[in-house]
Amino acid sequence: MIQYSRFKGYIMALSGAALWGISGNVAQELFQNEGFRPGWLVTIRMLLAGVLLLLFASIKSKEKHKVWTIWSDRKERISLILFGIFGMLGVQYSYFMSINYGNAATATLLQYLAPIFIIVYLAIKIRKIPSKKEMIAVFLAILGTFFLVTNGTVDKLTISFSAIYWGLGSAIALAFYTIFPKSLLKRWGSFIVVGWGMIIGGIGLSFINPPWKIDGQNWSLITALYIGFVVIFGTLIAFYLYIDSLRYISPTEASLLGSAEPLSATIVTIIWMHVTLGSFEIIGGVCIIGTVLILTLGSNRENKKLN
Repeated sequence: MIQYSRFKGYIMALSGAALWGISGNVAQELFQNEGFRPGWLVTIRMLLAGVLLLLFASIKSKEKHKVWTIWSDRKERISLILFGIFGMLGVQYSYFMSINYGNAATATLLQYLAPIFIIVYLAIKIRKIPSKKEMIAVFLAILGTFFLVTNGTVDKLTISFSAIYWGLGSAIALAFYTIFPKSLLKRWGSFIVVGWGMIIGGIGLSFINPPWKIDGQNWSLITALYIGFVVIFGTLIAFYLYIDSLRYISPTEASLLGSAEPLSATIVTIIWMHVTLGSFEIIGGVCIIGTVLILTLGSNRENKKLN
């Protein structure tokens, strides 16, 4: 039988990933039916969630001083600013723009191509030919992307070019987001690094999308609740559940359960947004999720051999 602590970890990782996926659908509703701008929502989401994450770190962490001392080192400051602009802001803005031009399901699936860009980057950096497993993953990712954006018909795209462009951009930004801050995370912790990254990105985007400019947006109790869901449940709680699950389960298990994000986004897109996905689009989504599973499972086996 599964131990209670491990079962708890599974539920936490699964719930966090599902909340990320659902928040994409809520954002789609705000963009396409309520007149909200992606840039404005990203600014609000990052500023509010960033402040809340740092407050949480100050209360929960045994090393509260790290919330501010991270700025004492010049090298760390530069790294944190780069992460906030090109990592955190890059992935958030491009992901929401892809939702704006397409839908939450395809935007999330395109973002899941990030591991392929990581493989390509590492292959160029260390001049190493990808392994057989990685080559299979790359092939599956390309095949899945083709089916997702064409539904098997080469002469017509099922989603707009802008949605594809921003979706691939979010995958590249997510690859950077994954690779770049490893030393920062190891020294300062995920809540502090991500919290400051969000605030930096939110401040940067505020110059282009001031949070006080709300003209043209349909404000009501419902839309306010939607925004609250994106910030609280889709960012703060989702991030906490996923990160805290690592106390009970392995990073590999958490990564596998992270596949609930595109699955939840797709299910809610079909049920709530009434978006019909073709058979080839579904196959494409399965291929992309399969890519992540292959790479994650393969990584787990390699780690066991090394231990």
